[in-house]
Order: sequence, then C-alpha cells, then structure tokens
Amino acid sequence: MAKLSAGVLLYRTRDAVVEVLIAHPGGPFWARKDDGAWSIPKGEYGESDDPWEAAAREFSEELGLPLPPGPRVDLGALKQPGGKVVTAFAIGADLDIAQARSNTFLLEWPKGSGTMREFPEVDRVGWFAVARARAKLLTGQREFLDRLMTAPALAGLNEGI
Repeated sequence: MAKLSAGVLLYRTRDAVVEVLIAHPGGPFWARKDDGAWSIPKGEYGESDDPWEAAAREFSEELGLPLPPGPRVDLGALKQPGGKVVTAFAIGADLDIAQARSNTFLLEWPKGSGTMREFPEVDRVGWFAVARARAKLLTGQREFLDRLMTAPALAGLNEGI
C-alpha cells in the first residue's frame, strides 16, 4: 500500500501574477539543495483519515501558523516518483510568513555517531511566482502548479517570471 500525504498550496496574486507559498525541507540532507528541493506544506495521513483535514493540520504544523480561510480548489492526487500519493488543495489567501516556525524531528547526525539532533521539518518558506516555483519544487509536485493555473478562479492571470 502506498503512503498517503496531503498538503495545501496557498496562492495569491500580485499585479496579475500568481504566487504560491512553498516550503524548503529542514535537516542535513536538504541543507545545500535549492532548486528541485522545495515542497508544498504537506504530511502523511492514514487511509481512514480525511485528506483535507490532514492537509490543514500539516500546513499548521509545518509553518506554525493557522491556515488562512479562502476559496479552496481541489488539485487532486499525484503519485510521486518514490511511490507516495500526494493529494493537494489550493487556497486563495495571503499570509504573512515572517513568524513561520516549523515543528521539529530527531535524527541521528552525523549518521552512525549515536548523537541525536533536532531539526525543523521546514527550515524556510517563501512566496514565489509560479514560473519560479516550477524550478524550486520537487519534480513530482510540479503538476500541481499546472492544475492550479487552469483553475477557473485564476483565469486571465499569469505565472510571472
């Protein structure tokens, strides 16, 4: 059975350009990676859980901020290269990310040292024009941007540079 994950892609418009809020994963593996490393704020859930509730919960855990209200667009599910199935929802809302603070996880680091260290799940978040977010996002999540840009709510807006 594939692992299930759900997340929220927050979007806003600035001068007719759509911007999305994406997150850079914390921890030593991702520390020096940028393009192709970012993700929508998301997390795992069980088969009996509601994907929307999981997405809203994970957004708050990974950013330390409540999910703002706004119109919701169901972006569907995508199977990631590693086999995980990610379900995404887009919310049209602005959010001040200055106070964003992620929850943390423990990891033995350096590997094999016996030393457990705490790392944030997300070490930074940012608003990016969709065109720039395409380069930043993990390859398996880029289709969510295509689905967002074809949503009726975004008709006439562009991806920026």
